[in-house]
Amino acid sequence: MDLAYIPSPSTGVIDLGPIPLRGYAFCIIIGVFVAVWFGNKRWIARGGRSGTVADIAVWAVPFGLVGGRLYHVITDYQLYFSDGENWVDAFKIWQGGLGIWGAIALGAVGAWIGCRRRGIPLPAWADALAPGIAFAQAIGRWGNWFNQELYGKPTDLPWALKISEGPNRVAGTYHPTFLYESLWCVGVALLVIWADRRFKLGHGRAFALYVAAYCTGRAWIEYMRVDEAHHILGLRLNVWTAVIVFVLAVTYIVISAKVRPGREEVVEPGAVEATEATEAAEGTENAAEGTENAAEGAEDADSGPAAGGDAERDDDARAPGKNGTAEAAKNG
Repeated sequence: MDLAYIPSPSTGVIDLGPIPLRGYAFCIIIGVFVAVWFGNKRWIARGGRSGTVADIAVWAVPFGLVGGRLYHVITDYQLYFSDGENWVDAFKIWQGGLGIWGAIALGAVGAWIGCRRRGIPLPAWADALAPGIAFAQAIGRWGNWFNQELYGKPTDLPWALKISEGPNRVAGTYHPTFLYESLWCVGVALLVIWADRRFKLGHGRAFALYVAAYCTGRAWIEYMRVDEAHHILGLRLNVWTAVIVFVLAVTYIVISAKVRPGREEVVEPGAVEATEATEAAEGTENAAEGTENAAEGAEDADSGPAAGGDAERDDDARAPGKNGTAEAAKNG
């Protein structure tokens, strides 16, 4: 008897009238929103303009979705193009199936296009977005929970994931690898944030750290999964991908630190000009306010109580003279 386990939702779709709200898509959308929001805060802190991250994300996100789906379909082609399968299902992205490797690779192409149009260095933009992407992955993994997919080996641990009977799955309790990866991604995001503050990472090294840290966790989590996958020399394809990408990311960090140490001083030239113009406008406005206040002060000095007091004293001084003249006229 199972005393404790993580239940799976009975359905991954909630119908809001004629509109189906799919848990998988909802998690992806929320993840993208968090990545852009948090990336925008980091971009502004580095000297960029508000809204620039979102403008470039308009290019990066669609490219990333296409790349993620392409990677999944290519590496799991038997699910769509083997006998008895319907190739049209390859386009049903809402049913799950996005490869992070393809999403990052093709998403980087979209980001490069967006950065080039704005005259912004791609590495700096990637550094600002890196922890946000990790947070987005942490949220997006819960989409697998809604679809009851990508779980691990059978287990009776208290945090086991209960899977119901369905297409291509057997009822039972399994390792919740979606949860393991979600928590790992949160840890990766916090690591990048700390390291970026501690070592002032620049020129793409914060992003490379995110990639290397993610690959480390993905390798052992992938090893626990039981879903069908291609194997090379006894290891799952995604394990090999994680190892290769990890080596490339670490190599980039080492070489980049030697060739281009430190962090970019200017990440968005237009932001510097806008800031200077704003400061100049504020200075002019403050000067105008100072002049206006000075003028008001001078006006108050002319018409204040002191001036009234002087007038009264003048009247008092002239009064005895008037009285004396009147008395002389009367006596004469």
